[in-house]
Amino acid sequence: MMLNSPARIKENVRSRKWDWHGYLFILPVLAVLAFLDFYPLAFGIYYSLTDFSLAHIFNYKYIGARNYLFILNGNIPPLAVLVWQTFEWSLGSIILMSSFGFLLALLMNQPGLRGTRFYRTIYLFPWAYPAFITVLIWKGLLDYNLGFINKFLGIFGIAKIYWFGLPSTSMLSLILVNLWLSFPYYTFVYTASLQSVPRELYDSARMDGYGTFGSVRKVALPLLKRQIAFVTIFGFIFTWNNFYVPFLLTNGSPGTSTFILITYTYYEATNSLPNWAMASAYAMISVLIMLAVVAVVNRFTKMMSVIY
Repeated sequence: MMLNSPARIKENVRSRKWDWHGYLFILPVLAVLAFLDFYPLAFGIYYSLTDFSLAHIFNYKYIGARNYLFILNGNIPPLAVLVWQTFEWSLGSIILMSSFGFLLALLMNQPGLRGTRFYRTIYLFPWAYPAFITVLIWKGLLDYNLGFINKFLGIFGIAKIYWFGLPSTSMLSLILVNLWLSFPYYTFVYTASLQSVPRELYDSARMDGYGTFGSVRKVALPLLKRQIAFVTIFGFIFTWNNFYVPFLLTNGSPGTSTFILITYTYYEATNSLPNWAMASAYAMISVLIMLAVVAVVNRFTKMMSVIY
């Protein structure tokens, strides 16, 4: 029998002893994940099935799915409204951030463009500056009476806008501020992706009569579609759980029109009568929806094939 025959290989695999030494190297990672991820998740699930609140802080008990049933049937604002506002915030942000970042990356990737290093340095400022300071500055800029934006619009005869006074303009304000904070990241990621495409393919497309946008449509987008899907979905996940922008800018107002799941979870846990069990239930619902979205998107885009 040949030494490298399939039968001999299977025999060697069966006779090989389990080597546990390699697992020692991943134990630190597993320990960190267990402490930072699995342990809080398990306690979140547990507390969501109890009546743990300020009223029952020392004598809380297991109540099953009662918190979830209350959220589904009777809480104000309704769960469907919170989910819709969260999708509105996340989708609106990621569409603008990804599109604007890709267009800027195309501009920066044009051959012969001068001053690219200067432009890329300028683009870094919104991303490098402390985000919470940026949000507070924008809150002042968008103020109805004293904000610079309304004063600037007044120069052109445009009436003042209640940026934080109406549900539609408040959500738009959140999305635009988030665009300012995030577009540098998408610009640099897409710039790196575009530079990975061989220049010869662009030259061939131009020889075939395609212009700049035709070359992008026929060459860059087909080659980068999985990378774009990967960046977009992870940007969506980050935005879905982005707390500080909606919290610092509107904190749910006017009314509850800009509450998203994560900020309303915080509200349930920190209001005058905190209900930590209800907050845990909202957090678990948010996690389940996010997992479902990722599963569906990965099913159609195969985005995880970028990693594996």
